[in-house]
Amino acid sequence: MMEGKANRIFFSRLFEGEDLAEAIKKRVEESGIKAGFFLLIGSLENAVLGYYKSGRYTAIRLEGPLEIASCMGNMAVDENGELIVHAHIVVSNEKGEAFGGHLMKDSHVGATAELVIVEAEGVNLQRALDEKTGLKLLRLR
Repeated sequence: MMEGKANRIFFSRLFEGEDLAEAIKKRVEESGIKAGFFLLIGSLENAVLGYYKSGRYTAIRLEGPLEIASCMGNMAVDENGELIVHAHIVVSNEKGEAFGGHLMKDSHVGATAELVIVEAEGVNLQRALDEKTGLKLLRLR
């Protein structure tokens, strides 16, 4: 476990048609944050969710319009210093049916999305490849 403090907070709007995963990473890179977390609400034209099983993600494709009921994640760097954004999302359709999973590329913003990024101060969050899972997992040392 690591302890840090909330430092800077950024508020950003994402626009119709943007790829949600790429837009989140772009805004985090623009903020200069290397460790922290984010929250997001809004809408999607479509969603691609990942379900992890047996060492790989299976894509679940949903057509919209969809509400983003919840989207959250964290930011860390890998062993090469590359920013890694890890996000999970729950979306709902017009019937109120909810679907969730790992946020994948090719999920496109609908009318808008509102992003809040919180920087963690005093921590050095890193991700490293875990041989067993094939995932870059948090290394908390």
